[in-house]
Amino acid sequence: MKMVIAVIRPEALEALKEALLKADVAKMTVSQVRGCGQQMGYTETYRGNIVNVNLLSKVRVEIAVNDEFEQPTVDAIMNAARTGKIGDGKIFVMPIEKCYRIRTGEEGPAAIG
Repeated sequence: MKMVIAVIRPEALEALKEALLKADVAKMTVSQVRGCGQQMGYTETYRGNIVNVNLLSKVRVEIAVNDEFEQPTVDAIMNAARTGKIGDGKIFVMPIEKCYRIRTGEEGPAAIG
């Protein structure tokens, strides 16, 4: 079992959802987040003052998958979110020790679905 976490551009979310559905991955958690990486933000003028904006809006997508779905999930994210420009995001894959479905009490891979 793996937890795949992707931090992507907000405008890539709809394409990502479609790509994941084609890869038979439909369960995900999506959060609005802010952060900076290699992009380093930008400078703009606001009410006559120069403002350094270095925390950019991003979307964090968390997907728990069984081992056989890890690579298709990563591939779907890469294909949907890549523009080739700085700021496309990152993908993190981590092992999941245990998983429980609260409704049924199922454990492990069966709980992920």
